[in-house]
Amino acid sequence: MTTRADDDPAAGHARTLLRAATRHSGARCVALCLVSITATVAGLLLPAALGRALDLLLAHAPATRWVLYCAGLVLLLAVLDAAQTVLTGTVDARSTAWLRRRLTGHVLGVGPRAADRFGSGDLVARLVGNAAEAGTTPAARAALLAALAGPVGGVIALGLIDWRLAAVFVAGAPVLALLLRAVARGTTESATRYQQAQGRIAAALAEAVEGVRTVRAAGTEARETARVLRPLPGLSEAGHRMWRVQGRAAAQAVAVAPLLQLGVVAVAGVLLTRDRLSVGDVLAASRYAMLATGVGVLVGRLAGLARARAAARRLGEVEAEPATTFGARRLPDGPGRLELRGVTARRGGRTVLDGVDLVVPGGTTLAVVGRSGAGKSLLAALAGRLSDPDAGEVLLDGVPLRELPHDDLRRAVGYAFARPALLGATVGQAIGLGLPAPSPDRIRQAARRALADDFVRRLPDGYDTAVADAPRSGGESQRLGLARAFAHGGRLLILDDALSSLDTVTERHITDALLGDGPDRTRLLVAHRSAAAARADAVAWLDGGRVRAVGRHAELWRFAEYRAVFGEGTDSAGTGAERSVPA
Repeated sequence: MTTRADDDPAAGHARTLLRAATRHSGARCVALCLVSITATVAGLLLPAALGRALDLLLAHAPATRWVLYCAGLVLLLAVLDAAQTVLTGTVDARSTAWLRRRLTGHVLGVGPRAADRFGSGDLVARLVGNAAEAGTTPAARAALLAALAGPVGGVIALGLIDWRLAAVFVAGAPVLALLLRAVARGTTESATRYQQAQGRIAAALAEAVEGVRTVRAAGTEARETARVLRPLPGLSEAGHRMWRVQGRAAAQAVAVAPLLQLGVVAVAGVLLTRDRLSVGDVLAASRYAMLATGVGVLVGRLAGLARARAAARRLGEVEAEPATTFGARRLPDGPGRLELRGVTARRGGRTVLDGVDLVVPGGTTLAVVGRSGAGKSLLAALAGRLSDPDAGEVLLDGVPLRELPHDDLRRAVGYAFARPALLGATVGQAIGLGLPAPSPDRIRQAARRALADDFVRRLPDGYDTAVADAPRSGGESQRLGLARAFAHGGRLLILDDALSSLDTVTERHITDALLGDGPDRTRLLVAHRSAAAARADAVAWLDGGRVRAVGRHAELWRFAEYRAVFGEGTDSAGTGAERSVPA
């Protein structure tokens, strides 16, 4: 059953992307089209000029002017070919760069949901390889008109010489049309499979690179290599099929085109013997027959467009993911009261959080604990709208996060992560990321609160040291991430396992700094250590996608199942009270 374009959002977004990319290089595309058409016209004029010059030379008549015409056309074709090459490369590069910027911005606008939907490796493959292939579309379309004009012009020229020559070619034209249609269909299908296999390999490779230390420690390099390369047979099969389609088309063209050319030349020879054509006309007719059967150029163009179309569709799938939208409601003054109402969130077809209701009073510290997979990090992401729930809503000081403007939301909520991405040219810029005008004093003060100032000052250029040249441990990276969160400010600070790589003394000092923020900032802390949970004002215990209990750490500690979250459980059976904890 054929799918209508309206029912395929990815195809619609792909067409929109390609139209916009073409507009981005509109002037160059027009120039390329004009240059290509001019080259085609010059190529069509050359056989006629050669034929005329030959007739004059055979008749011993003055032919200097026509020889010069031929030389001028040859020189013009060389110049136009060089211009076409430069314009094609320029348009391809500009279109590819525009597509990558557009898709990168959209991926960042979608947020973590994009990585959940496609995988980071596949996203990189789409933004790098597929964007490069799709970026060839504007130039290919601009040159396609000229590629079509060559055969059409050749047939018209044959008709101008003698209508019977054109009739011979037109008789075999349907075979060539069917050939081109088969090439377009076969190449699109195989190119799609090829690119999908590329994406799977890229996704598996990204996972392996991210966990390379674990792989080496486990001694499973061979197994991981086999896993990464598992889609390779499918990639090979799709690639071979793509070349078979084009090879079969080339073979059929080789079989059909010479027959048509031979037919045209044979008829021209008969007409020559009857004095209906001159020798120059026969030469021109043979050249026009070659132009009219220029299937090779069209096959290459259509195959390239088919691959580009398949790549554009993969980009369209990314573009079809809706970006996060923001409201216009202003955030009132408040202490940072956080509230989750009936929040349900699904990931990978699994309900991770199910109807969560939770209130964090303004100015307090709430520790979120639970076993691995309980949804702690997802709850932290929802609390600051790094992700949106599938049902329910999250409010900050009484305002749903969806209704806040982007800038207000990001000013109000600060984050620190277990493995912070340190973005920026220098260490100082990494700490001040996101601040409109971070002052050196503010950056240093935040670093001191995160106990990062001492080791930053020991770097070769201190806070001006390039991030790539700043050797640091996992704990030092976490402290830089915490410094960034402290410098950010805001009324809500969310720490997603951001203390996990710190030693206990450093963790205690930083926790003191956190708790010393006072009543003007609310803190949500994903905790894996009982010491961190013990110092929070309250603990939310996640279990099975729900908040099993909220209370002081000391109150919950009497339950064996709660102690087991920290590896402290001693009685798996427990008492009835231990197994039943009120929410």
